Amino acid sequence: MSNATTNAETVHRVSFLDKNSIAIPILKVLQADGTTYESAVLPVIDEALAKKIHDTCVFTRVLDERMLGAQRQGRISFYMTCTGEEASIIGSTAALDDGDVILAQYREHAAIRYRGFTTEQFMNQMFSNEKDLGKGRQMPIHYGSQALNYQTISSPLATQIPQATGVAYSLKMQKKRNIAICYFGEGAASEGDFHAGLNMAAVLSSPVIFFCRNNGYAISTPTEEQFSGNGIASRGPGYGMHTIRVDGNDMLAVLAATQQARAYALDNNKPVLIEAMTYRLGAHSSSDDPSSYRSKDEEAKWQLHDPVKRFKLWMINKGWLNEKQDADLYGKYREEILAELKVAEKIPLPHLDELIQDVYDKPTPILEKQLADLKTHIKKYPEAYPKSAGRI
Repeated sequence: MSNATTNAETVHRVSFLDKNSIAIPILKVLQADGTTYESAVLPVIDEALAKKIHDTCVFTRVLDERMLGAQRQGRISFYMTCTGEEASIIGSTAALDDGDVILAQYREHAAIRYRGFTTEQFMNQMFSNEKDLGKGRQMPIHYGSQALNYQTISSPLATQIPQATGVAYSLKMQKKRNIAICYFGEGAASEGDFHAGLNMAAVLSSPVIFFCRNNGYAISTPTEEQFSGNGIASRGPGYGMHTIRVDGNDMLAVLAATQQARAYALDNNKPVLIEAMTYRLGAHSSSDDPSSYRSKDEEAKWQLHDPVKRFKLWMINKGWLNEKQDADLYGKYREEILAELKVAEKIPLPHLDELIQDVYDKPTPILEKQLADLKTHIKKYPEAYPKSAGRI
Protein backbone atom coordinates (compact mmCIF):
# COMPACT_ATOMS: atom_id res chain seq x y z
CA MET A 1 0.00 0.00 0.00
CA SER A 2 1.34 3.44 -0.93
CA ASN A 3 2.24 6.16 1.57
CA ALA A 4 -0.63 8.22 0.23
CA THR A 5 -3.26 5.70 1.38
CA THR A 6 -1.70 4.37 4.59
CA ASN A 7 -3.11 7.08 6.87
CA ALA A 8 -5.92 8.30 4.64
CA GLU A 9 -9.27 9.20 6.14
CA THR A 10 -12.03 6.82 5.11
CA VAL A 11 -15.26 8.33 3.78
CA HIS A 12 -18.50 6.69 2.59
CA ARG A 13 -19.83 9.38 0.29
CA VAL A 14 -18.29 10.67 -2.94
CA SER A 15 -16.13 13.68 -2.12
CA PHE A 16 -13.92 15.38 -4.71
CA LEU A 17 -10.98 17.69 -4.12
CA ASP A 18 -10.71 20.82 -6.24
CA LYS A 19 -8.21 23.66 -6.62
CA ASN A 20 -9.65 25.44 -3.57
CA SER A 21 -9.35 22.43 -1.26
CA ILE A 22 -5.92 23.53 -0.10
CA ALA A 23 -5.38 27.19 0.81
CA ILE A 24 -1.84 28.31 -0.04
CA PRO A 25 -0.61 31.25 2.06
CA ILE A 26 1.78 33.83 0.64
CA LEU A 27 4.79 34.94 2.66
CA LYS A 28 5.16 38.72 3.05
CA VAL A 29 7.73 40.51 5.19
CA LEU A 30 8.29 43.95 3.64
CA GLN A 31 5.59 46.50 2.88
CA ALA A 32 5.61 48.94 -0.04
CA ASP A 33 6.67 51.85 2.19
CA GLY A 34 9.81 50.06 3.35
CA THR A 35 8.49 49.00 6.74
CA THR A 36 8.04 45.39 7.80
CA TYR A 37 4.81 43.75 8.87
CA GLU A 38 4.37 43.78 12.64
CA SER A 39 4.59 40.02 13.11
CA ALA A 40 7.10 39.37 10.32
CA VAL A 41 10.14 37.21 10.99
CA LEU A 42 13.09 38.71 9.15
CA PRO A 43 15.71 36.69 7.26
CA VAL A 44 19.35 36.57 8.28
CA ILE A 45 20.68 39.84 6.86
CA ASP A 46 23.24 42.44 7.90
CA GLU A 47 24.33 45.77 6.44
CA ALA A 48 27.02 44.25 4.21
CA LEU A 49 24.58 41.78 2.64
CA ALA A 50 21.92 44.46 2.21
CA LYS A 51 24.40 46.72 0.40
CA LYS A 52 25.49 43.92 -1.92
CA ILE A 53 21.85 43.20 -2.76
CA HIS A 54 21.17 46.88 -3.39
CA ASP A 55 24.30 47.22 -5.53
CA THR A 56 23.16 44.29 -7.68
CA CYS A 57 19.68 45.81 -8.01
CA VAL A 58 21.06 49.11 -9.26
CA PHE A 59 23.54 47.50 -11.66
CA THR A 60 20.81 45.31 -13.13
CA ARG A 61 18.40 48.23 -13.62
CA VAL A 62 21.09 50.24 -15.41
CA LEU A 63 22.24 47.26 -17.49
CA ASP A 64 18.68 46.70 -18.64
CA GLU A 65 18.26 50.36 -19.49
CA ARG A 66 21.54 50.64 -21.44
CA MET A 67 21.39 47.31 -23.26
CA LEU A 68 17.77 47.59 -24.33
CA GLY A 69 18.79 50.95 -25.78
CA ALA A 70 21.77 49.32 -27.49
CA GLN A 71 19.48 46.73 -29.05
CA ARG A 72 17.17 49.45 -30.34
CA GLN A 73 20.23 51.11 -31.90
CA GLY A 74 21.15 47.88 -33.69
CA ARG A 75 24.34 47.36 -31.67
CA ILE A 76 23.23 43.98 -30.27
CA SER A 77 20.62 41.65 -31.75
CA PHE A 78 18.49 40.76 -28.74
CA TYR A 79 17.89 41.58 -25.09
CA MET A 80 15.66 40.63 -22.15
CA THR A 81 15.19 42.71 -19.00
CA CYS A 82 14.38 41.51 -15.49
CA THR A 83 12.77 44.81 -14.49
CA GLY A 84 10.20 44.18 -11.77
CA GLU A 85 11.54 40.73 -10.92
CA GLU A 86 14.78 41.73 -9.21
CA ALA A 87 13.69 40.69 -5.71
CA SER A 88 12.82 37.19 -6.88
CA ILE A 89 16.21 36.71 -8.50
CA ILE A 90 18.57 38.63 -6.23
CA GLY A 91 16.82 37.78 -2.99
CA SER A 92 17.05 34.07 -3.74
CA THR A 93 20.65 34.18 -5.01
CA ALA A 94 21.71 36.06 -1.88
CA ALA A 95 20.53 33.10 0.21
CA LEU A 96 22.90 30.68 -1.52
CA ASP A 97 26.46 29.55 -0.99
CA ASP A 98 28.88 30.37 -3.82
CA GLY A 99 29.36 26.63 -4.34
CA ASP A 100 25.65 26.11 -5.07
CA VAL A 101 24.97 25.60 -8.76
CA ILE A 102 22.62 27.98 -10.57
CA LEU A 103 20.62 26.78 -13.58
CA ALA A 104 18.86 29.82 -14.99
CA GLN A 105 16.18 30.30 -17.61
CA TYR A 106 17.03 33.58 -19.33
CA ARG A 107 15.99 36.47 -17.11
CA GLU A 108 18.40 35.84 -14.23
CA HIS A 109 21.39 37.96 -15.18
CA ALA A 110 21.12 39.60 -11.75
CA ALA A 111 22.05 36.23 -10.25
CA ILE A 112 25.33 35.93 -12.15
CA ARG A 113 26.08 39.58 -11.37
CA TYR A 114 25.58 38.90 -7.67
CA ARG A 115 28.11 36.08 -8.02
CA GLY A 116 30.71 38.46 -9.46
CA PHE A 117 30.29 38.53 -13.25
CA THR A 118 32.03 41.73 -14.36
CA THR A 119 30.68 44.50 -16.55
CA GLU A 120 33.34 43.60 -19.12
CA GLN A 121 32.18 39.98 -19.15
CA PHE A 122 28.57 41.04 -19.67
CA MET A 123 29.54 43.19 -22.65
CA ASN A 124 31.79 40.55 -24.21
CA GLN A 125 28.98 38.01 -24.06
CA MET A 126 26.37 40.30 -25.57
CA PHE A 127 28.66 41.34 -28.43
CA SER A 128 29.84 37.72 -28.97
CA ASN A 129 33.43 38.89 -29.35
CA GLU A 130 36.64 36.91 -29.00
CA LYS A 131 36.73 37.53 -25.23
CA ASP A 132 33.27 36.05 -24.73
CA LEU A 133 33.46 33.01 -22.42
CA GLY A 134 31.00 31.28 -24.76
CA LYS A 135 33.21 31.98 -27.79
CA GLY A 136 30.43 33.86 -29.55
CA ARG A 137 28.21 30.82 -29.95
CA GLN A 138 25.22 32.05 -27.98
CA MET A 139 22.59 34.74 -28.34
CA PRO A 140 22.98 37.81 -26.13
CA ILE A 141 22.00 37.28 -22.45
CA HIS A 142 22.79 33.54 -22.61
CA TYR A 143 25.47 33.77 -19.93
CA GLY A 144 27.50 31.03 -18.34
CA SER A 145 30.48 30.83 -16.01
CA GLN A 146 32.11 27.69 -14.70
CA ALA A 147 34.05 29.77 -12.17
CA LEU A 148 30.81 31.16 -10.72
CA ASN A 149 28.89 27.85 -10.79
CA TYR A 150 26.37 29.32 -13.22
CA GLN A 151 25.48 26.87 -15.96
CA THR A 152 25.19 28.28 -19.47
CA ILE A 153 21.66 29.22 -20.43
CA SER A 154 19.84 27.27 -23.12
CA SER A 155 17.26 28.90 -25.40
CA PRO A 156 14.80 25.96 -25.40
CA LEU A 157 12.33 26.37 -22.56
CA ALA A 158 12.55 24.22 -19.41
CA THR A 159 15.55 22.09 -20.41
CA GLN A 160 17.29 23.20 -17.21
CA ILE A 161 14.63 21.69 -14.93
CA PRO A 162 15.49 17.97 -15.24
CA GLN A 163 19.16 18.97 -15.58
CA ALA A 164 18.96 20.65 -12.17
CA THR A 165 17.71 17.42 -10.65
CA GLY A 166 20.75 15.66 -12.07
CA VAL A 167 23.16 18.36 -10.91
CA ALA A 168 21.77 18.23 -7.38
CA TYR A 169 21.91 14.44 -7.34
CA SER A 170 25.56 14.62 -8.43
CA LEU A 171 26.33 17.04 -5.60
CA LYS A 172 24.73 14.64 -3.15
CA MET A 173 26.67 11.67 -4.50
CA GLN A 174 29.91 13.66 -4.17
CA LYS A 175 28.91 14.43 -0.56
CA LYS A 176 29.25 18.16 -1.20
CA ARG A 177 27.49 20.57 1.15
CA ASN A 178 25.85 22.32 -1.74
CA ILE A 179 22.57 22.37 -3.62
CA ALA A 180 21.34 23.32 -7.09
CA ILE A 181 18.77 26.03 -7.75
CA CYS A 182 16.71 26.07 -10.92
CA TYR A 183 14.90 29.20 -12.14
CA PHE A 184 11.98 29.12 -14.55
CA GLY A 185 8.79 31.00 -15.32
CA GLU A 186 5.26 29.77 -14.81
CA GLY A 187 5.02 29.31 -18.58
CA ALA A 188 7.88 26.80 -18.49
CA ALA A 189 5.93 24.87 -15.85
CA SER A 190 3.58 23.81 -18.67
CA GLU A 191 6.41 21.92 -20.35
CA GLY A 192 6.82 18.19 -19.86
CA ASP A 193 10.33 18.76 -18.52
CA PHE A 194 8.82 20.45 -15.47
CA HIS A 195 6.84 17.39 -14.45
CA ALA A 196 9.63 14.94 -15.23
CA GLY A 197 12.22 17.05 -13.41
CA LEU A 198 10.20 17.58 -10.23
CA ASN A 199 9.03 13.99 -9.99
CA MET A 200 12.57 12.71 -10.50
CA ALA A 201 13.92 15.10 -7.86
CA ALA A 202 11.33 13.98 -5.30
CA VAL A 203 11.82 10.27 -5.98
CA LEU A 204 15.64 10.43 -6.09
CA SER A 205 15.86 12.86 -3.15
CA SER A 206 17.88 15.52 -4.95
CA PRO A 207 18.81 18.65 -2.93
CA VAL A 208 17.46 21.21 -5.39
CA ILE A 209 15.35 24.35 -5.14
CA PHE A 210 12.91 24.78 -8.00
CA PHE A 211 12.28 28.52 -8.13
CA CYS A 212 9.30 29.58 -10.21
CA ARG A 213 8.99 33.24 -11.15
CA ASN A 214 5.25 33.59 -11.69
CA ASN A 215 5.24 36.96 -13.44
CA GLY A 216 1.74 36.73 -14.87
CA TYR A 217 2.54 36.04 -18.51
CA ALA A 218 4.15 33.45 -20.74
CA ILE A 219 5.17 36.05 -23.33
CA SER A 220 1.65 37.31 -24.19
CA THR A 221 -0.37 34.48 -22.62
CA PRO A 222 -1.80 35.39 -19.19
CA THR A 223 -1.80 32.81 -16.41
CA GLU A 224 -5.54 32.17 -16.63
CA GLU A 225 -4.99 30.86 -20.17
CA GLN A 226 -1.99 28.72 -19.16
CA PHE A 227 -3.47 26.58 -16.38
CA SER A 228 -6.67 26.27 -14.35
CA GLY A 229 -5.09 25.13 -11.09
CA ASN A 230 -4.03 27.20 -8.09
CA GLY A 231 -0.77 28.50 -9.52
CA ILE A 232 2.41 26.44 -9.52
CA ALA A 233 2.77 25.96 -5.76
CA SER A 234 -0.25 23.69 -5.68
CA ARG A 235 1.68 21.11 -7.70
CA GLY A 236 4.49 20.71 -5.17
CA PRO A 237 2.62 18.63 -2.55
CA GLY A 238 1.46 16.35 -5.36
CA TYR A 239 5.08 15.40 -5.90
CA GLY A 240 5.65 15.01 -2.16
CA MET A 241 7.68 18.19 -2.08
CA HIS A 242 8.09 20.98 0.51
CA THR A 243 6.52 24.05 -1.08
CA ILE A 244 6.11 27.75 -0.33
CA ARG A 245 4.50 30.69 -2.09
CA VAL A 246 6.15 34.07 -1.54
CA ASP A 247 5.66 37.69 -2.53
CA GLY A 248 8.21 37.85 -5.34
CA ASN A 249 8.50 41.64 -5.07
CA ASP A 250 9.48 41.42 -1.40
CA MET A 251 13.26 41.08 -1.13
CA LEU A 252 13.18 40.06 2.53
CA ALA A 253 10.45 37.45 2.06
CA VAL A 254 12.29 35.86 -0.87
CA LEU A 255 15.56 35.88 1.07
CA ALA A 256 13.93 34.30 4.12
CA ALA A 257 12.13 31.62 2.11
CA THR A 258 15.23 30.67 0.14
CA GLN A 259 17.49 30.61 3.20
CA GLN A 260 15.20 28.12 4.87
CA ALA A 261 14.56 26.16 1.68
CA ARG A 262 18.30 25.75 1.18
CA ALA A 263 18.80 24.57 4.76
CA TYR A 264 16.02 22.01 4.41
CA ALA A 265 17.23 20.75 1.00
CA LEU A 266 20.78 20.41 2.27
CA ASP A 267 20.02 18.77 5.60
CA ASN A 268 17.43 16.35 4.24
CA ASN A 269 18.60 15.79 0.64
CA LYS A 270 15.14 16.80 -0.54
CA PRO A 271 13.83 19.19 -3.21
CA VAL A 272 11.84 22.33 -2.45
CA LEU A 273 9.47 24.28 -4.71
CA ILE A 274 9.24 28.08 -4.32
CA GLU A 275 6.65 30.07 -6.26
CA ALA A 276 7.41 33.79 -6.29
CA MET A 277 4.42 35.93 -7.27
CA THR A 278 5.84 38.86 -9.21
CA TYR A 279 5.30 40.90 -12.39
CA ARG A 280 7.34 41.57 -15.49
CA LEU A 281 7.30 45.37 -15.75
CA GLY A 282 9.10 45.37 -19.10
CA ALA A 283 8.46 43.53 -22.34
CA HIS A 284 9.06 39.80 -22.56
CA SER A 285 12.04 40.59 -24.78
CA SER A 286 13.25 43.24 -27.18
CA SER A 287 11.06 41.51 -29.81
CA ASP A 288 7.87 41.93 -27.77
CA ASP A 289 5.27 44.71 -27.52
CA PRO A 290 3.35 44.25 -24.25
CA SER A 291 0.87 47.01 -25.13
CA SER A 292 -0.81 44.50 -27.44
CA TYR A 293 -1.92 42.26 -24.57
CA ARG A 294 -1.97 44.28 -21.33
CA SER A 295 -3.10 47.73 -20.30
CA LYS A 296 -1.13 50.72 -19.08
CA ASP A 297 -3.36 50.77 -15.99
CA GLU A 298 -2.24 47.24 -15.15
CA GLU A 299 1.41 48.18 -15.52
CA ALA A 300 0.92 51.32 -13.41
CA LYS A 301 -0.67 49.27 -10.63
CA TRP A 302 2.36 46.99 -10.50
CA GLN A 303 4.77 49.92 -10.56
CA LEU A 304 3.53 50.60 -7.02
CA HIS A 305 5.03 47.25 -6.02
CA ASP A 306 8.48 48.00 -7.46
CA PRO A 307 10.81 45.62 -5.56
CA VAL A 308 13.93 47.77 -5.93
CA LYS A 309 12.23 50.87 -4.54
CA ARG A 310 10.71 48.88 -1.67
CA PHE A 311 14.07 47.46 -0.62
CA LYS A 312 15.75 50.86 -0.99
CA LEU A 313 13.22 52.42 1.38
CA TRP A 314 13.84 49.64 3.91
CA MET A 315 17.58 50.32 3.77
CA ILE A 316 17.00 54.05 4.22
CA ASN A 317 14.78 53.32 7.21
CA LYS A 318 17.61 51.23 8.66
CA GLY A 319 20.13 54.04 8.11
CA TRP A 320 22.18 51.88 5.71
CA LEU A 321 21.53 54.06 2.63
CA ASN A 322 20.53 57.58 1.67
CA GLU A 323 19.13 59.07 -1.52
CA LYS A 324 22.44 60.62 -2.60
CA GLN A 325 24.30 57.31 -2.27
CA ASP A 326 21.59 55.63 -4.30
CA ALA A 327 21.73 58.29 -7.04
CA ASP A 328 25.54 58.21 -7.12
CA LEU A 329 25.49 54.44 -7.63
CA TYR A 330 23.14 54.77 -10.60
CA GLY A 331 25.46 57.40 -12.08
CA LYS A 332 28.53 55.24 -11.54
CA TYR A 333 27.04 52.25 -13.33
CA ARG A 334 25.65 54.30 -16.21
CA GLU A 335 29.17 55.54 -16.93
CA GLU A 336 30.82 52.16 -16.39
CA ILE A 337 28.42 50.19 -18.57
CA LEU A 338 28.55 52.71 -21.42
CA ALA A 339 32.35 52.75 -21.33
CA GLU A 340 32.62 48.94 -21.38
CA LEU A 341 30.01 48.74 -24.13
CA LYS A 342 32.08 50.99 -26.39
CA VAL A 343 35.15 48.83 -25.82
CA ALA A 344 33.43 45.47 -26.30
CA GLU A 345 31.71 46.33 -29.57
CA LYS A 346 35.10 47.04 -31.17
CA ILE A 347 36.69 43.72 -30.19
CA PRO A 348 36.78 41.26 -33.14
CA LEU A 349 34.65 38.16 -33.29
CA PRO A 350 36.24 34.81 -32.43
CA HIS A 351 38.32 33.21 -35.18
CA LEU A 352 36.21 30.89 -37.29
CA ASP A 353 38.34 27.90 -36.23
CA GLU A 354 36.93 28.31 -32.70
CA LEU A 355 33.57 27.15 -34.02
CA ILE A 356 34.42 23.45 -33.84
CA GLN A 357 36.61 23.55 -30.73
CA ASP A 358 35.28 22.11 -27.45
CA VAL A 359 32.49 20.17 -29.18
CA TYR A 360 34.43 16.92 -28.78
CA ASP A 361 37.82 16.20 -27.24
CA LYS A 362 39.22 16.60 -30.77
CA PRO A 363 37.35 17.91 -33.82
CA THR A 364 35.91 15.02 -35.82
CA PRO A 365 36.55 14.64 -39.59
CA ILE A 366 32.92 15.58 -40.26
CA LEU A 367 33.26 18.84 -38.29
CA GLU A 368 36.54 19.65 -40.04
CA LYS A 369 34.92 19.14 -43.45
CA GLN A 370 31.95 21.30 -42.46
CA LEU A 371 34.33 24.06 -41.34
CA ALA A 372 36.25 23.87 -44.62
CA ASP A 373 32.99 24.12 -46.57
CA LEU A 374 31.94 27.11 -44.47
CA LYS A 375 35.23 28.90 -45.15
CA THR A 376 34.85 28.27 -48.88
CA HIS A 377 31.33 29.68 -48.78
CA ILE A 378 32.37 32.82 -46.88
CA LYS A 379 35.31 33.43 -49.21
CA LYS A 380 32.92 33.22 -52.15
CA TYR A 381 30.46 35.69 -50.60
CA PRO A 382 32.55 37.89 -48.27
CA GLU A 383 30.19 40.84 -48.59
CA ALA A 384 27.46 38.78 -46.94
CA TYR A 385 29.67 38.02 -43.93
CA PRO A 386 31.61 41.24 -43.28
CA LYS A 387 32.65 40.34 -39.73
CA SER A 388 33.52 36.69 -40.32
CA ALA A 389 35.29 37.19 -43.66
CA GLY A 390 38.22 38.90 -41.98
CA ARG A 391 38.63 36.21 -39.35
CA ILE A 392 39.12 33.08 -41.50
